[in-house]
Amino acid sequence: MLDFLPIAAAVFGIPQYLPQILKLRRTGDTAGVSWSWATLTSINNAAWFGYFMASGYWSASLPSTAASVLAGTVSVLLVRRGAVNRRAIGWICAWAGLLVAATVLGGRLGLGTLLAAASIVQVTPSLWTAYRTAHPTGISQGTWALVFGELSCWLTFGLWKTDPRLITLGATGVLASLLMLARARRAGHPSAIRTTGVDEVQPQA
Repeated sequence: MLDFLPIAAAVFGIPQYLPQILKLRRTGDTAGVSWSWATLTSINNAAWFGYFMASGYWSASLPSTAASVLAGTVSVLLVRRGAVNRRAIGWICAWAGLLVAATVLGGRLGLGTLLAAASIVQVTPSLWTAYRTAHPTGISQGTWALVFGELSCWLTFGLWKTDPRLITLGATGVLASLLMLARARRAGHPSAIRTTGVDEVQPQA
């Protein structure tokens, strides 16, 4: 039955950024939503697509493709609302270059080794922004609940396959999603003051 975990991950993964897209379009509220996170998520999932295909995890190709496209859409929406972190552009481009170099020089194993750290690189801006924003009312709880569901599946699947890259991806994603859900729920508490706009702080990395 564990062979079906990538399918379960796909059920959670394919629509996971739609709630954030819909919330941004409906409210225009970007408070606590990191442009760096959305952009890195799009880049990293494109890289995961290559890793999954090279590893024979065919069922994983669809959610990684969907995540890359939809997270990219979140990134574009944030740019249109002036929420781009210009100071992060340089190191995001450098990270994308590292992924390409790792693939060219080390193939699947080289890419997979770098992707083991990708989840940490990816979630750091989201946590930094959410917890440094006074009232992060722009965060979609639906998106992070789906992230938790997908990454729980990959954590279990990685443990079963003894794949350290998937284990790192899953464990980091589960922890990050729980922290983001806790922060978003606190922001949505009736006593919280609702704000709009962006208050993103560049993570020191």
